[in-house]
Amino acid sequence: MDLKIREDIKRYGWHVIMVPEDDIGPSFAYTIGLAHTCGAPELAMFGLDIRIMHQALNVLGEQTANGTTLADGQERAEVIERYPVLLRHADQRWHRTFFGRAIGFYRRPPLPVLQVCWPDRNGAFHWQDDSAEENRQSQPQLWLPPAEHPRMRLGGLGYAGGPEVRGT
Repeated sequence: MDLKIREDIKRYGWHVIMVPEDDIGPSFAYTIGLAHTCGAPELAMFGLDIRIMHQALNVLGEQTANGTTLADGQERAEVIERYPVLLRHADQRWHRTFFGRAIGFYRRPPLPVLQVCWPDRNGAFHWQDDSAEENRQSQPQLWLPPAEHPRMRLGGLGYAGGPEVRGT
C-alpha cells in the first residue's frame, strides 16, 4: 500500500485513502500528498459512497494542482453535482484518529487538513439545526476539539471519534 501511495503522489500529486463504513463509524476518504506537492492542506470527506468521495477529492485536488487556493470557510459549487461543499479546518487533535496513513507518509503530525462538508437534500449542513439526522450522523465536525464534539449514533454504537484509530 505504501508503494501505491508513493507512486500515485509521484504520478498525480496525491493519493486518496478510502475507508468504508463499519461498526465504528461512517465511510470516509482523505488525500495524502497535496501538502507535499502543492503546499496545500490535505482534504477529508465523510459519509458518502467512497467512490463519490474519491471523485470529489480528486476534483478539489486537480483545482489545487492548477493553482486554486483552498481555505477554511470556502464554499465550492463545482465539486458535487447540484450541491455546494463547504471547507472547514480540522482540529489537529483528530489527526491520529482518522489520518494515520498521512501521518506515516509525512512522518509527523500535525498536518493541515480541510474537511469537505456536504449538505443534505435541502441544502442544510450537518451542524445546522435543520439538517437531516442522517447527515448529522454521517459527518463529524472535525473543526471542534474531540471533547466538544457532539455524540454521533451509528448502528446503536456511540461514536464521536473515540479511542478507535481509523484510516490507518
